[in-house]
Amino acid sequence: MQIIEETLSRVTAGAGVSFNNLSVIPLVAANGVEPDYLTLDEALARGNVRVTETSEAGDVPELRLENLGEQPVLLLDGEELVGAKQNRVLNLTILAPAKSTITIPVSCVEAGRWSHTSPEFSTKGRAFYAAGRARKADQVTASLRTSGTRHSRQGEVWEDIAAKSRRMESYSDTAAMECLYEDYQDQVEEYLKAIEVVEGQAGEVFGINGQIRGVELFDFSVTFRKLMPKLLRSYALDAIDEQDGSANSSPPDVMRFLSAVAAADGSEHPAVGVGDDIRISGPGLADGALSALDRVVHLCAFQLQEMGSQGQSRGGNLARSSRRMRHYRGRGGNGSGAV
Repeated sequence: MQIIEETLSRVTAGAGVSFNNLSVIPLVAANGVEPDYLTLDEALARGNVRVTETSEAGDVPELRLENLGEQPVLLLDGEELVGAKQNRVLNLTILAPAKSTITIPVSCVEAGRWSHTSPEFSTKGRAFYAAGRARKADQVTASLRTSGTRHSRQGEVWEDIAAKSRRMESYSDTAAMECLYEDYQDQVEEYLKAIEVVEGQAGEVFGINGQIRGVELFDFSVTFRKLMPKLLRSYALDAIDEQDGSANSSPPDVMRFLSAVAAADGSEHPAVGVGDDIRISGPGLADGALSALDRVVHLCAFQLQEMGSQGQSRGGNLARSSRRMRHYRGRGGNGSGAV
């Protein structure tokens, strides 16, 4: 799509930084003004936004968002919402209009619970880990193009989390993704300490074991700085999962990857909130972007990975001293029956 190509043509790749087997390359752009929207974290902190189940009965793939404020609110693809009847993640990036109520598409990341723990959702500084986001993005693109919906394949999302939990020996009573982040919190936070945002940075290309995994790019550097910790945690969890001795490897040919994203086939769809959803697909790519207010607000593009090969490459050498072992019941009970 032309707007994607134009947006990527205006960014400059900076010097890469590596920590363990994760490499990041900053993307710098001249867009230093303040955003004309709030992030979800900001809106929740101000009491401007309420996110709830759609009704008392609830509906797994949808939630209700009420924006009481005077500014639009940016919801990030893969951002985790915690509480209510079960934890969810956003299926794509959304700009929720001011003074409005909308229904937002989500995926469940806690298969074994279907009961209220709170009346409303909150955030915890996390997003769906990057490999899961990539596969979910591919599923949402297929859903939009074939049926006009923004659904993931929920059963595959649950199995993805279960497989990662088995590999990383992380056990949860409710098969919750959050247990992975809690069990590996110390290791994940080491990545945040080691990787900093540079001046003017509006995005980043991420690589694991010398292979590019994805790119995140925003319309404002201020937005990237606010959301970077959630995104970095999502790639760090995958890096920990995929440790194979390839430390400090920089991903090859960043500009070639960005050129492939710019040249990929795209389709445009009216967004849930403000703007248009752009879905991009190409060989081995899964991409999504939100175009609104005459610009690309957020672009996320992933290099798809095979689940099987990931599982086979894992060993038992991960550091686990900081984890809490939990009993894992797997999917089932009220959680899986709620679909």
